[in-house]
Amino acid sequence: MNLNISDIRIRLVKKDDSKLKAVASITIDECFVVHDIKVVQGPEGLFISMPSRKTPEGEFKDIAHPINTPTREKISAAILDAYTKAQQEEA
Repeated sequence: MNLNISDIRIRLVKKDDSKLKAVASITIDECFVVHDIKVVQGPEGLFISMPSRKTPEGEFKDIAHPINTPTREKISAAILDAYTKAQQEEA
């Protein structure tokens, strides 16, 4: 199966003291959308966090996520690239 990310929308978060840098939505194959993917600044750089919900035990569980590493890497690279472009357009 070949994943085609047909659209990425980035909403920048403009809080200087926040680790959350942006929220993204991706469209896959022009027929499936995933909202609320977060772009987060971590100790080792930017990473994405898939949409999640808090369980009664206080843990966060992903609602939607890739099930293999190559797909996760492709989605992550595409979103981080779109985030960089969105930042450059703001400047």
